[in-house]
Amino acid sequence: MSESKQIFTLKQVVNSIKKTIEDRYQQAYWVKAEIHKLNLYPSGHAFPELVQKEDDKIVAQINGQIWKTNLQRINQNFIKVVKEPLKEGNTMLLQVRIVYHEIFGLSLQIQDIDPSFTLGELQKERDETLKRLQKEGVINANQRLEFPILPKRIAIISADTSKGLSDFMKVLDHNAWGYRFFTMLFQAYLQGDMAVHSILEQLDKIEKVKHHFDAVVIVRGGGGEVGMSCYNNYSLCHKIATYPLPVLTGIGHSTNLTVAEMVAYRNAITPTELADFLIQSFHEFSVPVQEARKTIMNYSMKLLQLHNQAFSSETKHFRNAAGLYLGKEKNLLTETVHHFRRNSSLTLVRNQEYIATLGRSLQKETTDLLNEQRLSILEETEKLKRMVLGVFQQEQKNMEHLEAVIRILDPKQVLRRGYSIVTFEGKTLNRDNCPNIGSKIHVNSIDVQLEATIDKFSTENPDNSKPM
Repeated sequence: MSESKQIFTLKQVVNSIKKTIEDRYQQAYWVKAEIHKLNLYPSGHAFPELVQKEDDKIVAQINGQIWKTNLQRINQNFIKVVKEPLKEGNTMLLQVRIVYHEIFGLSLQIQDIDPSFTLGELQKERDETLKRLQKEGVINANQRLEFPILPKRIAIISADTSKGLSDFMKVLDHNAWGYRFFTMLFQAYLQGDMAVHSILEQLDKIEKVKHHFDAVVIVRGGGGEVGMSCYNNYSLCHKIATYPLPVLTGIGHSTNLTVAEMVAYRNAITPTELADFLIQSFHEFSVPVQEARKTIMNYSMKLLQLHNQAFSSETKHFRNAAGLYLGKEKNLLTETVHHFRRNSSLTLVRNQEYIATLGRSLQKETTDLLNEQRLSILEETEKLKRMVLGVFQQEQKNMEHLEAVIRILDPKQVLRRGYSIVTFEGKTLNRDNCPNIGSKIHVNSIDVQLEATIDKFSTENPDNSKPM
């Protein structure tokens, strides 16, 4: 069973929504919301993102719009009251109209913003943060830390484009006393919605390597109340108050101290003043040291002069005493020399006679000893001659025996007894060198050499070996 359907176009639907909203929300409303992103356009208009946060979480969000003329007027009011133009990242009181566009949808058309409310919200956050830190008993914790005698190693939280950082480094690096500092930059956002998270992140990084640094410095250029609101954030202020290193702030703000400045170890109105504080810390250490050095030098010079005077006096006295002593010793030495010369002549004569007597006695003893040794040598010589002669005679007998044996074994002697030597092919005839029938052999005796041809063999062989 078919039923009839009522069909609407999309334009009809959105127009109906638009008319409903316009009929329902005809007046303007004051709405408290945070401008999350301002979204300025070159045309002069702004299309901010409006949010509401609870425990740092977004619980509501809608787009807004500020036409150029309204934005100019709002900025003028903010500069007059807050001392800076409209910026994102803060909770504000907005006068809005609820509008609906056929294409862009639902939005809040911002007609005005109350700058006094913004100041009140900032003050409220500041007071709440102070109250919590006081209740926790940590508001002065960082200030109770012991500050280094020479704060040489400085961790800096800032932006490399910050004029405040430039002023700080200029004073630090070009101080009149030539003090040298080690600095390392940890870049962070210094204002706006991202500032709190960014600064906390850098503080966490520094804390991991805290043994490399003596202090932490947070520096930036000047700004109005709104731009400084992040320095009243409880999380950031609690971190600074309980930080293990002294935290120094120079954020260019003098009208109303932020909580971060109040809990820091040291707060300076400007980055330049903060740099002067660090230099002065060096100076407070250096001046007493220099004065002590001068005092020690002066005292040392005076003491040296006194000792020089005393030494000169003692030297003069010593020279006089030494002169007298040397004179006495010289006279004594002269007398001793004369006495020695007189006594030495007598002693020399006595010694000459004694030496002559000793010479004669030594000559006699030497002669007797030589005679005794000569007889002993002659006896040993005769024994050696007899022994050598006996050895020579025995070796001669041995040689004669060997000659006799060699003569008996001489082949010529064997041949003279009637024997002959038979060779075949230049070798002596034996079992291994046996000729065949028809072979030629040579027979050598003492006087005759014969050549013969074999015509038969005798096979008789006592030991049954190969015929010869």
